[in-house]
Amino acid sequence: MAAHFKQPGDDRGAHARLGGNPRTRLNTRRGGEESYHAPEGNPHAASVPHRHDATYIPVVSEPSDQRRGHNRRRRDHGFVETDPYDLSGRRSRDPRKRVGRVVSVLLFVVGIALIAVAAGMWIHNQWQYHEQDRINEELATYADVSDNGSTPPQVDWEALKAVNDEVVGWLQIPGTAVNFPVYQASDNEKYLHTSAEGNYSLGGQVFMDYENAAPGMVDGQTIVYGHHLRNGAMFKPVSDMANQEMFDSVSTVWYVTEEATYELEPLLLYETDANDTNVRRFSFESVDELRSYLTELLGRAVTSRSDAADLIANASNVLTLCTCNYDNGDSGRTLLVCVPKSAHASADATTTSE
Repeated sequence: MAAHFKQPGDDRGAHARLGGNPRTRLNTRRGGEESYHAPEGNPHAASVPHRHDATYIPVVSEPSDQRRGHNRRRRDHGFVETDPYDLSGRRSRDPRKRVGRVVSVLLFVVGIALIAVAAGMWIHNQWQYHEQDRINEELATYADVSDNGSTPPQVDWEALKAVNDEVVGWLQIPGTAVNFPVYQASDNEKYLHTSAEGNYSLGGQVFMDYENAAPGMVDGQTIVYGHHLRNGAMFKPVSDMANQEMFDSVSTVWYVTEEATYELEPLLLYETDANDTNVRRFSFESVDELRSYLTELLGRAVTSRSDAADLIANASNVLTLCTCNYDNGDSGRTLLVCVPKSAHASADATTTSE
């Protein structure tokens, strides 16, 4: 049993297990071999491994001229820059790439600027439409209108004149958005883009031709102008009456002044352009001349009443509403000619007597 244990001072067992030779090779964990040599006169030194520096090679090595560092690529003369984020082109040695990057950056900046401008214009236009709606809504409070249009608007003339004393009448088409005071200036430019309070507004105000006799319905033809806004405000319903179904749905048009109330009905609608000088005819030498003029317009009509010819035969004056239609850019015009319902009554009386 004692043979299983090493006795003190007995080194022979160790030499025997090592092959009896002080110089021996041991396998290392890395699978290689390392030499150990016990110097003469010091047998215990064999237990301390001794590295031969001349033959030692580190596991990880890197040539000294390629050591890592943030400037390594800059020192490499063979380096070609391919960084897609190098927008300035400072690293590339190719001048064409620099120019391309500069142009790309400029186009990007211009694109962003154009988008910003377009967005700003859209917001500004929306604000203008909003302001015009606000103005129209405030002015609408100066008149009480019936829900079905069976009674004329009841207008607070004193309050309206306190805002603007150029007001001459009130126009309403029941069942539509047309419900506005009518103004008259010394020209046809002022109220194109001027509110009743004298400030700029996109749609201005509904106004009567400056050559008409105030307050309207005095001349053979009275013309009232209003913008056709693209958001459906102001005189867009007038333009929509180019559709026969829409035309037939309107049976009454009210025009009210301080002195009189006129109940009218649509007679015909025709389209033309801003260069048509035949539109602005106000006075006629006789009633027959007026009726000839209306008969001519009936031949150009897009929509009309089925009994328009009978109404024309009894008409003594008309109210014409003028607006834009955008069919020919900004030069297209739509005109709705209305006659007093008294002409209708006269036509019915004439038919009965016959």
